Amino acid sequence: MRSKVIAVSLISLFFMKTVRSQSDELIIQGQTGNLYLQHTVVAKENWYSIGRLYNLSPTVLAPYNKLAMTQPLSIGQQLQIPLTTVNFSQNGQKVAGESLVPLYHVIQEKEWMYRISVNHNKVPIPNLEKWNNINKDQVRAGMHIIVGYLKVKTALSALATRTGGNTGATGTQGSVKPATSADAGVPAGVTPVGGAVKPVESVAKPVEKAVDKPVETVVKSVEKPADKPVEKPVDKPVETVVKPVEKPADKPVSSSGKSFNGGFFKTDFTDGGKSAEGAAGTFKSSSGWQDGKYYALMNNVPVGTIVRITVSSSGKSVYAKVLGQLPDMKESAGLTIRMSNAAAGELGEGDGRFNVTVRY
Repeated sequence: MRSKVIAVSLISLFFMKTVRSQSDELIIQGQTGNLYLQHTVVAKENWYSIGRLYNLSPTVLAPYNKLAMTQPLSIGQQLQIPLTTVNFSQNGQKVAGESLVPLYHVIQEKEWMYRISVNHNKVPIPNLEKWNNINKDQVRAGMHIIVGYLKVKTALSALATRTGGNTGATGTQGSVKPATSADAGVPAGVTPVGGAVKPVESVAKPVEKAVDKPVETVVKSVEKPADKPVEKPVDKPVETVVKPVEKPADKPVSSSGKSFNGGFFKTDFTDGGKSAEGAAGTFKSSSGWQDGKYYALMNNVPVGTIVRITVSSSGKSVYAKVLGQLPDMKESAGLTIRMSNAAAGELGEGDGRFNVTVRY
């Protein structure tokens, strides 16, 4: 009996380590000539702190994202982190005070070592085999393999703790990671400062604000189906045409004119039987307006948890991913949770405070 208990404990410990290692992976995006990582901005981050994290000057990072350093960053904003000769190594070389953090590629269907090499600066196939302790005939779709290393300052970057893989400099052996359900839906597996997990596909493209869209785009999103004729004459003002086709009252609509029926993270929600009631506030974010990806800040809730937020007065709900704790500022006093303004828009609320129940 005792041996069975020990065996079960060892299996559980191995499983937890495997899950944690996958969620911490940094996944390379792009191809040769434009390789980069994705990063989701969390509370209290700025150009300089993100630059220290990835060993990159803010004067390089901001222009690469077609932004100015004078522009403040928003929680949930997606940034691309370029891989340059300063912060990217494929030969295992580093200087004193630097750490090498493995960067992964998720193998696609019908993709073999030669194509992976060509798409990642023509890195030698023997290097790929050595770093991952495999040969080219063992490659399978869904594998996570190391294709290079992020060079970071050990004393300045929280990513320095993620060293691993056979770099040729440290001699540490890595292992090929199997694909998981998280890989199909998270932005690149990159974990931002504060521990917030980034989603793979969502962060690949910057989220556009709804206010930047022309009026005609908003009108199109609420057009009637083709089998229902428009009742108003075509010579009527545009406002008259829009009003008869408003969304039903029982379907939440964000201020951009689009309905996400609770948001992108609804299917990932798991009710763990915990709840909290109190006042909710908002924060400005560019995320959620076009894709329904809502984010929240809440104390004593693990980063990455999906919570259901229900307005007490209307019963409307949205689902948001927790990015971190409530910031220590006077605007957070008395609040149970703060959510992105896109989430509040779908709930039919403005920038003020309103009472909610949070389940997680």
